[in-house]
Amino acid sequence: MSSNAPVHAPVRRRRVFYIPGYDPIPPRRYRELYRKESAVQADISDYEINILPSEAKARFGWGVQGRIGRAEVDAQIEVLVWSDIVKHSMDQGILATYAQLIRTAATYIGTGALFRLMRLRKGPVIAALYPVGFLLAQLGLALLAAWILGQGLSLLHPLAGWGGLVVVPLILEWFRRMDGRFFAYYLMHDYAYSARHLGANPPELEARMAEFTSEIAISLQEDSDEVLIVGHSSGAHLGVSILADLIRAGDVPKHGPALSFLSLGQVVPMVSFLPRAHRLRADLAYLSTREELFWLDVTAPGDGCAFALCDPVSVSGVAPEGKRWPLVISAAFTQSLSAERWRALRWRFFRLHFQYLCAFDRPKDYDYFQITAGPQTLAQRFTGRPPSKSRIERATSGYTSLAP
Repeated sequence: MSSNAPVHAPVRRRRVFYIPGYDPIPPRRYRELYRKESAVQADISDYEINILPSEAKARFGWGVQGRIGRAEVDAQIEVLVWSDIVKHSMDQGILATYAQLIRTAATYIGTGALFRLMRLRKGPVIAALYPVGFLLAQLGLALLAAWILGQGLSLLHPLAGWGGLVVVPLILEWFRRMDGRFFAYYLMHDYAYSARHLGANPPELEARMAEFTSEIAISLQEDSDEVLIVGHSSGAHLGVSILADLIRAGDVPKHGPALSFLSLGQVVPMVSFLPRAHRLRADLAYLSTREELFWLDVTAPGDGCAFALCDPVSVSGVAPEGKRWPLVISAAFTQSLSAERWRALRWRFFRLHFQYLCAFDRPKDYDYFQITAGPQTLAQRFTGRPPSKSRIERATSGYTSLAP
C-alpha cells in the first residue's frame, strides 16, 4: 500500500474535501458538528483543536489548527455542496411521493436487488423498507379516519358519507409536516433518487461531480502535504467516481500531496446492485487497484443504516486481479463508546449514522479529528493495520457489468 507523499514526512498542511450524503441541510451544520465534537474529543484525548475562518476559496468551509503531541497542523476543510440538488429532488407533493414509493419498491424488488442486499446486511434494508411501510401506514390511518367520519356523516344522508374523504389530505399533510420526527418522506426521496435511473447518476449530479473533480485537481497542485477526500453515506460512492475520474484524467501529480480517501458509513451496494450502475461498478473496479491513493473504509455493525464491514468492491462482484483497496475496518461503536454512551445512542439510528464524524469517549485507532487535523497521512496512520476479520467480501450483486 503506497502513498504519493514521503512515508516519514509529517503533515503540516492538509486540504480536506467532505462529501455529504443525501442531505438537504445547509453545510454550516457540518462546521458546527465539527466544532462541537472536536472540542469534546480534544478534551478526552488531550490534544488541542481550534476552528478558524477558511483560507481556501471554498463554497463552504473552515480552517482547523491542530496541536497533537508536539506537532502543529493547519487544515482547510471544504464541504462539497450538493444539498441544493437534494432539496430539488425532495420538492415533491404527497401524491408524487406515493408514486415514487411504487416505482422505487418495484425497482428494488423487480431487479432482485432487495433480496440480494438482505444477504449482506438486514439493517440498511430495513431502513429502506421503513419509509415504504410507514407511508403506507399513514395512508391507512387517513383512510380509516375517513371511513369513521363517513359512517357518521352517512347517518345524515347516504351520499354524505363520501364527505369523510376530506380528512385524507389533511392527515397526510400533517404527517408530511411532521417528517422531521419520522424521516419517512426524507428516506423515501433518498432511495428514490438512486433508483430513478436504476443506479445511473442523474445529469445534474454528474455535472456537479465534474466540478468537484476540478476543485480537487487544483488542490493537488497546491502546497499541501495531504489532500484527503471524506465521503459519508451516499457521499462515499460519489467519492469513488470523483477519484476515479481524477486519476483517469492524469490529474494526480507524482510528487504532489498524498492523496487519501476515507469512506464512512457507506451504502454503496444500494446503488451498485442496480442494473444501470455501470459507471459506479467500473469506478469501483478501477479505483481498487490504483497506487495513487490510500483508501480506508470505516463502518460499524452498530450503524444500522450502513453496509457495515461489506467490502464495496468485492460484494458488488467487480473485484479485479491486483485489488488493493479498500482497507475495511470497524469503528467498533460498542468498544469505542462507553457502555453508558452506547446505551444512550444504540436506538438513535440516524444519530449513530453520523457517529463517525463525532467524538468517542473510548477511542481506538479511528479518530476523525486526528485524521483530519493530525500530523499523519491516512497511509501513515493505517499502513500495516489488518482489515477487519468480520468483513464481508462475497460477491452478491446480480449485476456486474462495467459498461452498458
